[in-house]
Parts: sequence; C-alpha cells; structure tokens
Amino acid sequence: MPLTTFEEEIYLRALTGRLVGKALADLGLNKLAVVASRNVICSSIAAATEATFITLSGGVTYHFMAESGSEGELAKRLREFSAQAVLLQFGGETPIEDTKRSFVRLLRAMAEEEVPGSLIIHVRIFAAGGLKEALEGEKVRKYLESRDVFVYTVGFDEGKVYVNKVSIPSLELMRLAEYHVTLEHADLLNRSLKDRRISFS
Repeated sequence: MPLTTFEEEIYLRALTGRLVGKALADLGLNKLAVVASRNVICSSIAAATEATFITLSGGVTYHFMAESGSEGELAKRLREFSAQAVLLQFGGETPIEDTKRSFVRLLRAMAEEEVPGSLIIHVRIFAAGGLKEALEGEKVRKYLESRDVFVYTVGFDEGKVYVNKVSIPSLELMRLAEYHVTLEHADLLNRSLKDRRISFS
C-alpha cells in the first residue's frame, strides 16, 4: 500500500508534470496534443504538463480526454489537431488492465487514422506493458516504426527523470536527457511507487 495520501498523489503529479512539460519544451516542440485518462490523477499530471509546456515553449496544446469506447472518434480529433507530438498520459487510479486496454485501442485507432506527429508515452503504461501489447498488431507496429516514440522514466535511486527514445519494435531505450528532481519530489516518488521512504542527509 502506498505510503502517500491522495492529496500527496495529486501534488506528486503536479511536480512530475512540471518536469515533463519542461522536457517537451526542450525538445523544441510548439504544438502538443495531450491525451489523458478520465481520472483525477491523470488529469492532474496532464494539466501540469500543459501549463509548463505553454509557459516555456510559447506554443499551444490541447487536452484530449480518453474514454473507453470512443477511441476511434478521439483518433480523428487528434488527426485534425495535427500536433507535432502526442503525449499519452495513461495511468492514475483507474485499474491498470482497463487503462492498458484503452491505451491499446487508442493506438490501433491512431494507426488507422494515420495521426501525425511523434508519440510520448507515460512511464506507468510503458512499464505495465501497454506499448509491448500494442505492438503485437502489425498496423500499429508499422505506424510506430514511421515516427519517433519517446518515454519518460524515473531513476528512483538517482533522483532523476529521464527522457528516452524508444526503438520500435525492440523497445530498447536510448537516453536523450535527464532532469534532477527535488528532494521533496524524490521522497513522494519513492513513497508512492516503491513503498519506501528516503532519508535526507
């Protein structure tokens, strides 16, 4: 059981979203589509990401809500928005198997619609095998092979968030950038995701 309160979970997503937004601005993007599951935690990290990205890049973004059963319509809207990159922030308090099914269905729909732009994957759905499962479909694999795919990951012991390029279909990661987290952020990450406390020396 996580050693955090729900309030701390929200604040953790604000801190993480700030770093993700900075990383996306550092990639030189100026038009970003952000897709998040319909739950409080995913919406929190998405909003923090969007606010930071807009502030630092001077660009534009739009928040798209992912809902089970409407993945085809969402993919059409993403194609029409035509962003340079699509950030898929799937995780939060929704059961992970439900989240994974929705993530895979959306990637299939995006492949059908040939949604343009690079893809950035949230660490939670990547670690849960969502991208691996989606790649079992040939159309999705070909779609992802034709564009850049990134994932951000967490180095718990190092106190860093990493931006990685994902090799498709092997899923090997090539680290592109790293961002130090604050001691407060590191403590929340460890208590939330690793059920451990860290001591500050």
